[in-house]
Amino acid sequence: MDHQALFENTREASRKLSLLTDDRINEVLKALAAQIIEDIPGLLRENEKDLARMPVDNPGYDRLQLTAERLAGISTDIVNVANLPSPVGIVLSEKTLENNLRILKLTVPIGVIGIIYEARPNVTCDAFALCFKTGNACVLKGGSDAAFSNQAFINVIKKVLTDHQVDPNVINLMPAERRSAEILLEATGWIDVVIPRGSQQLINYVRQHAKVPVIETGAGIVHTYFDETADLEKGMAIVYNAKTRRVSVCNALDCLIIHQSRLQDLPALVKPMEDKQVGIYADPSAFAVLSGNYPAHLLLPAREEHFGTEFLSYKMAVKTVDEFEEALEHINRYGSRHSEAILSEDENRINRFLHAVDAAAVYVNASTAFTDGAQFGLGAEIGISTQKLHARGPMGLEALTSYKWIIKGDGQVRPG
Repeated sequence: MDHQALFENTREASRKLSLLTDDRINEVLKALAAQIIEDIPGLLRENEKDLARMPVDNPGYDRLQLTAERLAGISTDIVNVANLPSPVGIVLSEKTLENNLRILKLTVPIGVIGIIYEARPNVTCDAFALCFKTGNACVLKGGSDAAFSNQAFINVIKKVLTDHQVDPNVINLMPAERRSAEILLEATGWIDVVIPRGSQQLINYVRQHAKVPVIETGAGIVHTYFDETADLEKGMAIVYNAKTRRVSVCNALDCLIIHQSRLQDLPALVKPMEDKQVGIYADPSAFAVLSGNYPAHLLLPAREEHFGTEFLSYKMAVKTVDEFEEALEHINRYGSRHSEAILSEDENRINRFLHAVDAAAVYVNASTAFTDGAQFGLGAEIGISTQKLHARGPMGLEALTSYKWIIKGDGQVRPG
């Protein structure tokens, strides 16, 4: 199928989606969830073809890898989406004018959504489930690293759609080569919005080349600030979880900021990370305290480039600050407006942090690992937006709707 035909077929399928009831949509989604479980062996075989082409020490390997457990999680996320109330057809506001015109503001699907992503095959299912639930068709452009896995998911989805007499063109996958991304970004009139999911490099590329509207999902350069009054026991668990739970995701901790008055607690704060062999790039004050108290082969002096780096691996930076405002300045300078956290027992300090930090998700005494659509009760997520127009933070169902105005009259005309 050429690109023009693919776009035309997807747009036509999008129009037909408006005829499906929410019950029918949910039926299809639950059938897909069951089919994924049934097809686990075949999906893993195709994923192995992709994994065989990537070095195990590549930071993207973990994102690319599917397991039976992860596939079960994908299936569960799809069921969760099906069980959520539909955000389509909701009356956002309603009023009657003096001339008796009745004005309603009603949620509607966006239409056709383009999604460009890298080596994360789970995005194929997340994107379909969320788009289908909201009455949107989607055109996907996955990375070449996940080509076999993405196609395997597409085959399962299209089979389920066909079995349920739904036009399978409500989802289409473009070829994996780079040129397809350029074509998708220039598909004005066919694609209503493009959402990139991946590295800062990918996001920058999409922003620079798109002729269609873009919702940016940013890289996560994540900080946790350990304040003067922070609880050490809580901090040890939170910092360890934020850094090591899954290092290849955008909500993983990249830089620990610590108040200089708590430097004596730094060795204990990072000690749990020894078992994961986490490399630490420490500023001079932190380096002096950690020397002899953290494995020497894992401790290196921080350079300027280590601050503002999304490591996506078992590495992190440590920054010492003399005062609270310095922590805010560091986050403002190096953060990506994704997820930031403060560990503190001082309510005044906490409130100042919440007010001053500009990020999509701001945490108090909790791990940033929770920045996730499913964890926020959104079902799956289409991405985590770091911009401020239309959507911000984990983007679930509501983020995939727009609205239109409905005007009901009884013969009214506007006077000249």
